[in-house]
Amino acid sequence: MRGFFSVFVWVYYVVLFLLFFIIILFAFILTFPFDKYRKIPNRILAVMATLMMKASPFWSIQMEGIGNYNPSEPTIFVGNHLSFLDMALIYQLPWQMKWVSKQSLAFIPVMGWMVWLTGHLTINRSKKSALKRLSNLVQPLNDKVPVMIFPEGTRSLDGELKAFKNGAFLLAKEYDFKLQPIVVDGGHIALRSGSKLVEPKVDFKISILPAIESENFEDMKSLKEHTHTLIKKELERIRSH
Repeated sequence: MRGFFSVFVWVYYVVLFLLFFIIILFAFILTFPFDKYRKIPNRILAVMATLMMKASPFWSIQMEGIGNYNPSEPTIFVGNHLSFLDMALIYQLPWQMKWVSKQSLAFIPVMGWMVWLTGHLTINRSKKSALKRLSNLVQPLNDKVPVMIFPEGTRSLDGELKAFKNGAFLLAKEYDFKLQPIVVDGGHIALRSGSKLVEPKVDFKISILPAIESENFEDMKSLKEHTHTLIKKELERIRSH
């Protein structure tokens, strides 16, 4: 049963990616002269993400803490990363974000092209230039375009929270941007990292924690440790329910 469902989901996703790549490409061509942050192509990608999360009638999504986000403040969202489906899941939130992804995504046909067309930033975290690339987020943030970063740098193989890299926290400290922890769960059950089998019945969860004032922390390290602790505790809480 799960094998047949998995085949259906992957065929469905391939069709979605191909169809929406064409739509996003046309939207980009028509809007790039005036759509500085590619918000229109990004809205179209959000529609695709919503359709991705409807692959199974037995997938449910629970959201908490939506009101904790203040769109009038420059905000960097930081969250745990469990699955290929995390991006589609987080796209269900009622606001758009500029995403930071690993550079290897840019080299995947169709998917990588869509990342570029929708204005998201790719970085090679193994290079020193990665921190400099993050400075490209300062202007969007000052223009109240929120940013989404997975500080673990890659998906967790076992569903547990890993150590955080420094980039998001250095950026927040240098410019006094707010950090907003976001906790997701369920993706690693629906589609485990390295597996092609998809689980047909999953309860996905998203929790938005209150924003953290980065200026209240003495240094980047203490800010990073505090954020890691908050996300770890919230992940444990939502899994216990």
